[in-house]
Amino acid sequence: MTVPSVCAICGGSVRPGTTTFTADLGTGVVVVRNVKAAVCSQCGEDWIDSDTTRQLEQIVEEARARKDEVEVVRL
Repeated sequence: MTVPSVCAICGGSVRPGTTTFTADLGTGVVVVRNVKAAVCSQCGEDWIDSDTTRQLEQIVEEARARKDEVEVVRL
């Protein structure tokens, strides 16, 4: 992932870090912790690269297929 050095939202400094991703499935919730992201040190805005996004989509689809009410995963 190419990490921008300046946040497009607030102008703060952006660094590699981690975030927590959540998805509301309507019938349940998926929480994925320790997701690699570019994170603004000022406002906390985060950006997730396309490879990680594909992983998150797969996790969400699998939870939806299992009809999980709550799933918490660590990447």
